[in-house]
Amino acid sequence: MAEGLARTAGVITGAAMIMISVFAAFALAQVITIKSIGVGMAIAVAVDATIIRVLLVPAAMRLMGRLNWWAPGIIGRLVDRLGFSHVEDEDPTEVPLTRSA
Repeated sequence: MAEGLARTAGVITGAAMIMISVFAAFALAQVITIKSIGVGMAIAVAVDATIIRVLLVPAAMRLMGRLNWWAPGIIGRLVDRLGFSHVEDEDPTEVPLTRSA
């Protein structure tokens, strides 16, 4: 969980900053409806990128444990058939690369 959060944090933050700046630009509009939608969307994206994705999602995943990876029968069979997995396969015969001194 921590590794996934660390790998995606930069992308999520960058995308959120772009979206916030675009929605905040709507606040400069003359029409009050567009202005309020822009401010509301900017706040919603900021809350989603910070509180939801950084605090609530990891906490919920920790509480649910193995249930995070449960899939309904047909989807589970499809994933098995296609060979997808959330676990990286390690080749036990692979020799680790080492530097010679």
